[in-house]
Amino acid sequence: MAKDGRDILEILKEELVFIEKGGYGRSVRTPWVPKSIFQDSLSCLNYGYPYRAHPCAECRLLDFVGLQDHSQAVPCHFIPLDDEGNTLEELELEGNESRTVGTVKKWLQRKISQIEAERSNKFWQNVD
Repeated sequence: MAKDGRDILEILKEELVFIEKGGYGRSVRTPWVPKSIFQDSLSCLNYGYPYRAHPCAECRLLDFVGLQDHSQAVPCHFIPLDDEGNTLEELELEGNESRTVGTVKKWLQRKISQIEAERSNKFWQNVD
């Protein structure tokens, strides 16, 4: 099966910028409709499609989802986001949008730093 060819680091950085700019805030036109983190941004392969044009198995975010949750309807909502293992699925059920967005933002910052450090180490190993 084809996999999303985008660079995961760029996907995560773009998602972080989207969050920092308030991308998951309620729409002025439809404030009663909540936004779905990852699904309602360009991180999602299916963003903008009225149906799922691409299976979630092609998504780069699936790399962060435990194997037991790969078959979930929205697997990216089962990424463990903090030390307690909280997922979007659990956080969204709490209904605290501020906490949910804050937790995702921290997770993105950690993952971006981790990937950049790993790539930097690989670069310097190859230079020697």
